[in-house]
Amino acid sequence: MQIDDTVPNYQMKKNRTKLYLDACCLNRPFDDQTQERVRLEAEAVKAILLRIGTGEWSWTGSEVLMFKIAQIPDPDLQLDVALMTNDVDETIAVGDQEQHRAMELRSLGFKDADAMHLAVAEKAQVDVFLTVDDAILRLAVRNTAVLKVKVRNPLNWLAEVMES
Repeated sequence: MQIDDTVPNYQMKKNRTKLYLDACCLNRPFDDQTQERVRLEAEAVKAILLRIGTGEWSWTGSEVLMFKIAQIPDPDLQLDVALMTNDVDETIAVGDQEQHRAMELRSLGFKDADAMHLAVAEKAQVDVFLTVDDAILRLAVRNTAVLKVKVRNPLNWLAEVMES
């Protein structure tokens, strides 16, 4: 069987699950792997990135994500994390609308960068925002009705996806 090369790539991929991984997720594979939770979350992040790399899922990034990566003090780690973003399918810019939404999210208790991550993820209409940050996860549970995006831990989300 021969594949028709005339079908544009974007048409074949348009129904993929759309993800946003925050900087904490991308750092997880480089964290201390002696803790079981950290090791399992790192494996989940790697599995998610693998599926993104094969085109099964789509990854939306942002200027906020790139800014956070640029702030990593260790230049080797910064490069390793930055290289992971090669599979980002689209990058969302921060405009007035996102800044306004981030202000609303900060009023709910989200930190500045976290609120901005969430605001751009909402703009991109991702299916799920993935983070290993417990503070974000707790606030997201408390504010589910206000958020326009699902917020999940990558390990828990991957387990949910594998079960369905």
